[in-house]
Formats: sequence, C-alpha cells, structure tokens
Amino acid sequence: MPRKQPTARQQRLGRELRRLREAAGMTARQAASLLGVISVTMSQIESGVAGVSEARVRRMAAQYACADVELIDALVEMATDRTAGWWEEYREVLPPTFLDLAELEHHASFVQEIGTTHVTGPLQTEDYARAVFAYWRPELPASELEARVSHRMNRKAALARDGDCPYTAVLHESVLRTRVADRRVALAQLDEVIRQSERPGVTVRVIPFAADRFGGASAALLYAGGRVPPLDTVQKDTPSGSGFVDAAAQLQSMRTLFRKVESASLDPAPSRDFIHRLAKEL
Repeated sequence: MPRKQPTARQQRLGRELRRLREAAGMTARQAASLLGVISVTMSQIESGVAGVSEARVRRMAAQYACADVELIDALVEMATDRTAGWWEEYREVLPPTFLDLAELEHHASFVQEIGTTHVTGPLQTEDYARAVFAYWRPELPASELEARVSHRMNRKAALARDGDCPYTAVLHESVLRTRVADRRVALAQLDEVIRQSERPGVTVRVIPFAADRFGGASAALLYAGGRVPPLDTVQKDTPSGSGFVDAAAQLQSMRTLFRKVESASLDPAPSRDFIHRLAKEL
C-alpha cells in the first residue's frame, strides 16, 4: 500500500534509485519493463511513496549495471530498515522535518555543524532552546513549544553514542556572546558547551571575532555523513523551515564550505579556554 507521507529517508532512497537509473541511460518506462512492473509502481518507488524489497533493490542495481557494492548494500539497508526511534513519539505532534532530522542523525556515521546564528542544537540547554523557539515562532502554543524543546533535548542522544558518531561543532564567537534569554541562561549554556566538548567523540571549535579569512557569517548548516559518501546529507535550518540537500555538486560545495569555516577556527583545547574566558566576562 502506498505511503501517505514518506519520510525524508524513504524519499532519499527513491532519489538514489532514480539516479542509478538515469546514470544507466534508462527511462522509467524501460526500467519498469525490465523489472516486470508497471510505470506507476516505478514512479512510486522513486518518489519514496512505495517501499522496495532487498531483492528488488539488488535487481535494479544489476539492471542499471551499478558495480558499487558498498553503495548497493547501503541502499538495501535503507530499504529494509524498520527502526522505530525515539522521534516516533513526536509524529503528528511536530512537523515532519523534526522527525526527519532526528532519523538522519541516528543513521549518520558522523555529524558536522556550523553555528553562526545560535549554539548548535545538540549542544543547547533546555532554557536556551526554549528561548530560541519562542523567539522564532512567538505564536506557538505552549504545548508545541515544549514539544520542540523536548525533541531538541532528545537529539543529545547522538552525542551520547560516545564516539560511534563523531560530532564536530564550529561556533562563532558572536553565537557564544549572544544572550537569547538572560545572563543565567547564557552562563549555563557556555558551561554546557564546555561539558559536551569533553565527551568522547565530540569536538567544539570556536571562531573568534579576530579570526582572519572568515566570510561565512551565514554558513550555518548540519552535514551528516552517510554509510558511504554519496549518501551524505546536508540540512539547512532557518526560522522559516528546514531543507535537505543531497545532490553531489551541492554536497561537494558544502564540504568545501565546512573546511573553510573550520580552517578559521581555533583548535579544540584553545577553544575550551576561549569559552572559559567568555564565561568569566559574563
């Protein structure tokens, strides 16, 4: 039965299968004929509306002459995964993009974030997150505001994997100095960033105001590594909504952007010292 609302992960699987078909120079009609299905079924598979079995994924890859074994295995894993993660409790409570982001982080091999507007989500304290959400969407009812805060706190589960999913956050000094609420919240937030930076697999780097060669004031993004590099994903988060990027050229551009931003930052130890000094100034 077709899905009413496929997840971002399900849609990504469909896009990857379509990319393999297009790389083989086949039309959807030709591929459907080779697989013994109707064109509508092929369209539903490639849009993520219909599920696809391991056998069919492997058969499609063979028909498309795809020899990338690691990519095929990764696509099979996406097709057969039945994980019901913690984010499912927020279904029909929060917009789908919240669930999609949590699922993306859950399956990521690594996560890299650039924070130039706020402290990155997994590093935020509850009070900081509440202040950010209340400022962005002041019309939110209390129940949804608290659901968003709760969801953000649960995203810390990615950091709790202790090195299984390395997490790197590059934060601009302006983010650390901005008081989204008051002095108490600001101090607690700096303490939380320092505490998280000492966890296994977590790296926090700071870009001081005095840093040379930094022109990325609007470079906020989240880069999640896939099981194989072609399955990497970028998430862009703004007050008006979230979006996912996965085209090869765009991913390469985002990787280059992250390297540029990271090159302007302090190393992890000096970054912690820098945050300690900021806390004393508050």
